Amino acid sequence: MKEKITVIKVGGKIVEEGASLAALLDRFAAIEGRKVLIHGGGRSATRIAEQLGIESKMVDGRRITDGETLKVVTMVYGGLVNKNIVAGLQARGVNALGLTGADCNIIKAHKRPVKSIDYGFVGDVECADGDMLSRLIEQGITPIVAPLTHDGKGNILNTNADTMAAETAKALAPIYDTTLIYCFELPGVMRNQEDADSLITTITCESYKQLLADGTISGGMIPKMENAFNAINNGVSKVIITKADAIEGTNGTHIIA
Repeated sequence: MKEKITVIKVGGKIVEEGASLAALLDRFAAIEGRKVLIHGGGRSATRIAEQLGIESKMVDGRRITDGETLKVVTMVYGGLVNKNIVAGLQARGVNALGLTGADCNIIKAHKRPVKSIDYGFVGDVECADGDMLSRLIEQGITPIVAPLTHDGKGNILNTNADTMAAETAKALAPIYDTTLIYCFELPGVMRNQEDADSLITTITCESYKQLLADGTISGGMIPKMENAFNAINNGVSKVIITKADAIEGTNGTHIIA
C-alpha cells in the first residue's frame, strides 16, 4: 500500500500577507505525513517591479515576462516569497527546503511558443521528476516550490503555479497515494461567489462542461480546473479546490474523474 502525500498549491495573495501566511503555515505544518507546497507570488512581483521602475504587462491575467521582468520574478518568487515560507515552516518544526524547477532538475519546461501573443520567458512544463522529489522527501525534507522552471539550456522560465502543482502531483502519483489541493480565498468552486451556501461539492467531466457553458466557471478558474482534471485523470487519487483555512480536511470542491 502506498504511503500518502499531500501536494498543496497556494495562491500568491495568501502567502504575501502576514496574517494569512501565518495561518496557512500553521495549518500546513499540522498536516500529517509527507507533503509538498507550491506557491505563487504575483502581487509581490508586481509591487517590486513598480518600485524598480519596471512596468508589469498582463494579458488575460497572465504576465508578459520580458528579460527585466524575469529578473524580478526570479528574485521575488525564488527568493523573497519562497524563503519567507521556508523560514516560517522551520519555526514550526517543518524541515522545509526552498526550490525552483531548476534545482535538482525537478521540473523542466520549454519556452511557450509565440502564437498571437509573445509571453516572453514563460514556461510550459514538459516533465516533473517524481523520483528526485521522493528522494528528498524520504530524507524528511518538505519541498517548497516557487513557480519557476528551467529549459535545460540555462534559462529560467516563469511558470504557472497551478500547472506546476498538477505536474508535481502526477509525477509523485506512481510512488505515493497523492492528494492535490488547490487553495485560495474561496471555499471552493461557487455558483455565486457572493453566496457562501453556493459551493459546488463535486465536479465531474460532464458537469464541468455544463458549468463552462452556463458561465459559472470562467476566467482564471478555467485553467485551474483543466489542471485539476489533468491530475485526476493521470493517477492522482484526490483533487480538492478549497479555502486556505480548510487544507487539513476534505471540505471544498472535489474533482471526480
